[in-house]
Amino acid sequence: MTHTFTTLGVAEPLLRALASENYLTPTPIQAETIPLILSGRDVLGLAQTGTGKTAAFALPILQKLAETGAQAAPRSARALILAPTRELAVQIDESFKTYGRHLNLRRAVILGGVNQNRQVSALKHGVDVLVATPGRLLDLINQRHVQLNAASVLVIDEADRMFDMGFIRDVRKIVGHLPKNRQSLLFSATMPDEVAHLVQEILREPARVTITPKVVTAEKIEQRVYFVEQQAKRGLLHDLLRDPEMKRVIVFTRTKHGANKVADQIGKAGHAADAIHGNKSQGARQRALENFRSGRCRILVATDIAARGIDIDDITHVVNFELPNVAESYVHRIGRTARAGSGGIAISFCDPSERSLLRDIEKFIRQPLNAMNEGGRPPEQAAQPKREIDYAKRRPRNKKRRPQHRGNAQRAA
Repeated sequence: MTHTFTTLGVAEPLLRALASENYLTPTPIQAETIPLILSGRDVLGLAQTGTGKTAAFALPILQKLAETGAQAAPRSARALILAPTRELAVQIDESFKTYGRHLNLRRAVILGGVNQNRQVSALKHGVDVLVATPGRLLDLINQRHVQLNAASVLVIDEADRMFDMGFIRDVRKIVGHLPKNRQSLLFSATMPDEVAHLVQEILREPARVTITPKVVTAEKIEQRVYFVEQQAKRGLLHDLLRDPEMKRVIVFTRTKHGANKVADQIGKAGHAADAIHGNKSQGARQRALENFRSGRCRILVATDIAARGIDIDDITHVVNFELPNVAESYVHRIGRTARAGSGGIAISFCDPSERSLLRDIEKFIRQPLNAMNEGGRPPEQAAQPKREIDYAKRRPRNKKRRPQHRGNAQRAA
């Protein structure tokens, strides 16, 4: 059966908002999840980023809040959505704003990295939807600026990322402030043991929705790899960025320092670039994202903090300047392109020290990356590692070493 948002039971004001966004056909996770949430069930959703899960929980939550017509008490929230990163929290809040534009509901987003005064003010009269990162929310709870004893719905998004970032303990403390009689929804791309324990603690007989793609990575992403020495990566990146087809690009590094360094190097080469990572203030991160979204900045250099939850249209290329240490992070990184049915290209640089990381990635995604030479064409033979020499068995040369000129030795030093 082919579903529409109407057949799923989505109300008219939300249908109008979806139509204005040209969002007409529900994704598989939306088709399965929306009726369950509308019926009041707890839900465990297992799905990768980019599958449309934000709308899967935002639409039914907005509808249920509007139908009850209740008013939020001062400093309280009727629905709480927890997100692991500031960027994802802002993105979720924007989704609620977009879908709920025809509903008279109040929202607030609570996150760290900015002054709390505006957030405290937004909570003063109570909100219908509160989107928050765990650390700042826990701070405001402890300061008695917000109370959660009236929240009827809890959403934990990217639960595995919560665990990776060390937020599970904070999440448990926050859940302790919520009423036991509530609807709980948890979404995660993977199910590590800690997340499985959390599911058992907070969900009551949940309906399980698992969206398993045919392949681990998006089908419309062309995946390429360049075998390159580490010191030659910068030159290769500059050469690739001269291609006018690279219209909107995210470059991923492993470290914050690396992101700053690559962004500076790109800028000196004449390309407009911004860096985004955990050491940047929230204001700086939001400005960088807005510049990137609007097209004022063509290149965004990021750490893995941006690999999930950043939903920006028309990203043509993702470049892994450094391969991630965890194969799954590769999937989240390249998932920034080829969204909403469009195509995209993912380019990875692999130096000799990263060969094992590349093998892990190819094993995880169950396919080899397309090896490219400098001209951008597949080589006739796959790149081979250099032949290792067993120096213990190597015969010494009889040729005597010529003495180095003193002046040359000084210059070499």
